[in-house]
Amino acid sequence: MRIMFDTNILYSAIVLKSIYLNEILENVVDNHVLILCSYVVDELYDVAARKHPGKENDLYEFMSEQSFELVNSLEFVEEKDMIFEIRDEDDYIILHTAIVEKIDVLITNDKDFFEVDIKCPHIITPKEFKDNYM
Repeated sequence: MRIMFDTNILYSAIVLKSIYLNEILENVVDNHVLILCSYVVDELYDVAARKHPGKENDLYEFMSEQSFELVNSLEFVEEKDMIFEIRDEDDYIILHTAIVEKIDVLITNDKDFFEVDIKCPHIITPKEFKDNYM
């Protein structure tokens, strides 16, 4: 499966070193295709620099050691061009990328994603991923 993570999940796994989320991330890397979108990667570095200066090295290490496919995201979107509605414009960019790149599963804890009525990608929490795919 092609699996993408929202920023908050990757940040908790990589920078905050969540054992639970790291286990899920490792499972995805070992058994599926991890897809990272450019928007999420940029946001990861921005959040790390702002909230935990010096932790950017954890991200550099992850990026250099893990196998993943990097895909480009929109930089911004105009309301007239939107193909679905979601409260947060930043979330729109992430979900739009997941749709365009034919992602099978998007893992997130962000409730805004669950409000969108789409068939693919399957939007699930880390717990749902663990319960159904591990």
